Amino acid sequence: MKIIYAKDYDELSRKAANRIAAQVILKSESVLGLATGSSPLGTYRRLIKLYEAGDVHFSKCRAVNLDEYCGLPEENTQSYAYFMKENLFRHIDIRPENTYIPDGMNRDMEGECGRYEETVRSLGGVDLQLLGIGHNGHIGFNEPCDFFPKETHCVELSKQTVDANSRFFPKREDVPTHAYTMGIGTIMAAKKILLIASGEAKAPILLQMATGPVCPQVPASILQFHSDVTVIADEDALDMLMENAPYLIQELPEL
Repeated sequence: MKIIYAKDYDELSRKAANRIAAQVILKSESVLGLATGSSPLGTYRRLIKLYEAGDVHFSKCRAVNLDEYCGLPEENTQSYAYFMKENLFRHIDIRPENTYIPDGMNRDMEGECGRYEETVRSLGGVDLQLLGIGHNGHIGFNEPCDFFPKETHCVELSKQTVDANSRFFPKREDVPTHAYTMGIGTIMAAKKILLIASGEAKAPILLQMATGPVCPQVPASILQFHSDVTVIADEDALDMLMENAPYLIQELPEL
């Protein structure tokens, strides 16, 4: 696991976007695993600028998203399909038919999970998977539990996750309580993983993820077992790691 220091969110976003762009430049038909939420917004803005400057093109890429809320149609402004379209897809040259997101309106949960897992498999798997990390260590919507879910599944969201996501909805009761998500096994099958984290609230979980025991109660801890993981985090998010395990961090600021 490589842990890369960034001074602030802007530098984090620039470094993350540069790594994704490098992946696409080296392999134009890359399968990109993409994430939603506040963490990747800056990265997507940077990728749009790189595309507009003519530095990278996405016309041959395929994109598979980590997750989607159950019960929200894609035109709902809080759906992850809408998020990806508004914050990345419509601003670059990726083909709409090459973007894949779980169907939150499919009430056949088992069928939808199987369909999406097969979609990822049929593309040859993910070349580079972008992740955020929840305050409780969830990646995708894989919440703390007693085992590592292997494949795409429907999960009941924890109270902590619902509380965190409520800022995006008019009322807390509007927040969906279930979501489709890639499983831990699906995520770990990606050839490369890029995790980004910003802000002091993420400092405790980054320390647990990188130095604690690997256990399903901290889902992100499984990343310790992946052969090619890069973590890019800003100074606030790295605060506890810099204090307790500075040897793990590359590109530390000069003293």
